[in-house]
Amino acid sequence: MNERRMYLETILFGKPERIPFTPGRGRISTLKRWHSEGLPANIVSAGEAIEYVYQMAGGKEQLPRGGEEFYIEASMIPQFEEKILEQKFNSKIVQDWQGNICEIGNEYPIEYLRWGMDFVTRRWIKCPVETRTDWEDMKKRYDPELPERLPEDASVLGRRLEKREHYISFTFGGPYWQLREWLGFEKLSMMFYDNPGLIKEMLKFWQNYVLRLLERAFQYCIPDQFYISEDMAFKGQAMVSPEMIREFLLPVWTKWGEYIHSAGVPVYAIDSDGYVGGLIPFWIEAGVNICLPMEVAAGNDVVEFRKKFGKNIAFKGGVDKRKIAKGGQDIIREMSHIEPVIRDGGYIPSCDHGVPPDVSWSNYVDYCRLVARATGWLV
Repeated sequence: MNERRMYLETILFGKPERIPFTPGRGRISTLKRWHSEGLPANIVSAGEAIEYVYQMAGGKEQLPRGGEEFYIEASMIPQFEEKILEQKFNSKIVQDWQGNICEIGNEYPIEYLRWGMDFVTRRWIKCPVETRTDWEDMKKRYDPELPERLPEDASVLGRRLEKREHYISFTFGGPYWQLREWLGFEKLSMMFYDNPGLIKEMLKFWQNYVLRLLERAFQYCIPDQFYISEDMAFKGQAMVSPEMIREFLLPVWTKWGEYIHSAGVPVYAIDSDGYVGGLIPFWIEAGVNICLPMEVAAGNDVVEFRKKFGKNIAFKGGVDKRKIAKGGQDIIREMSHIEPVIRDGGYIPSCDHGVPPDVSWSNYVDYCRLVARATGWLV
């Protein structure tokens, strides 16, 4: 069974020969620790580390490596200039590529604000949209008709990908995520009350922008998955009330769900940190069929969620990173706890976020061995 079929059979509660082996990726600081504890220096990426640890655990199979992608450039064009605005003793004030003004430690280059390369704390000072004028200017950066938003050889690439054996995912920021990127968390939270009309205008803009990009891309390639980043939960609850979710966000999620499913896209995925128990019913209503990363420290328990939501939604993640760090009997008990959901289907066990640097190399190897056995990659 190829990678594409294995993924779809798993997510859609079919009969996969194996479950995808995706134990979780270490960030830069994690890999730095692992290199000091036994990971060879020539293994420099998280993906290479997963292949190496699988072999160390006794794995003999060739892990899937993906393949050619059909990439959609949904980010702003043009981007803001990345620059240092003020240098301090231990930190610096910078403008990132999205137009945010924030403060980060001197140990991190500005590039750390562009990609999720590591666990980086920052202080937000100013976000790019503060006025109606800012919003009108921002919209100009999101022209869906720009040729460079699709691959240059879209038609040729699309025909080549029709026979793919790996799965393809189109990824976008969700409606809450994108407005938070423009406005910042505090301003967005206040505007739901103070200026709901502008919020709805911005949501409609983003909804239609994404739909137009999908419309253009679907002429050449129908992906296996539509994936949205939508971090919108604290520990224990969502950042938005159920009433506001239904009024503001559910219509966008639903519109996208109807469009992608009608086009033949089988998987609709949402990624949100925090406790998502109150969000899952809305996502199911919108057509979502998998959510991740199911952070245990926030209160998510895939065993309890499976009892509550049945096979209406699949999960990825859900392995407590704190238990991986402790190792020994703690991670054995953790894997035993989630084992019924693994057997039930519709679940890819993985670390419930990026693997942090408090996870030792030896504990990561032991953990990966348990995951490989549970997913059918080791006997």
